[in-house]
Amino acid sequence: MDTFLLITGFLLTLIGIFGSFLPVLPGPPTGWAGLLLLYLTSVVPMDWWVLGITLAIAIIITVLDYVIPAIGAKKSGGTRYGMWGTTIGLIIGLLSPIPFGFLIGAFLGAFIGEMIYDSKDTSRATKAAFGSFLGFLTSTFIKLTISLIFIVLFITKFWEYKDIFLGF
Repeated sequence: MDTFLLITGFLLTLIGIFGSFLPVLPGPPTGWAGLLLLYLTSVVPMDWWVLGITLAIAIIITVLDYVIPAIGAKKSGGTRYGMWGTTIGLIIGLLSPIPFGFLIGAFLGAFIGEMIYDSKDTSRATKAAFGSFLGFLTSTFIKLTISLIFIVLFITKFWEYKDIFLGF
C-alpha cells in the first residue's frame, strides 16, 4: 500500500506542475494532494504543521489564481471577453505544434476577446490583451513556483526515508 501511495503521490505532484499551466487542472491543490499521500504512508510520520501550512498556501494560491488575472485585465482596461479569450487561446495554443504556442495563444486569445467586445478600438484591445496576458503570466509563475516547492518537499521527505521505502 505504501508503494501505491508513494507512486500516486509523486504523480500528483507532477500533475500539479502541469496544472500550473493548464486551466483545467488545479496545480497547487493537486500537488498538495501528492504531499498528503506521502504523509499517509506508514513510513513517513505525520507532520500536521507541514500539511496545514502547505494546504493554506495551496488554497491561497488557488484563490489568487482567479484574482491576479482579473486585476491585470482591470488595470489595463480589459473585460471578461479578454480573460475568456486568454483561457481559450491558451488551450488552443497548447494543442498547436508551435513552440511556446500556449503563450502566443493566450495573448492572441485575449486580443481577439477584446476585439469581440469592441472591434473599433484596437489600441485599447492591445493594451487590455497585454494586461490580461501579464496577469496570466504572473499567476502561472506563482502556481509553478509553489508546485515546484511541493515536489521538492516530496522528494526531500522521500529521500529522508528512502532506506525504509526501498527496504535497505
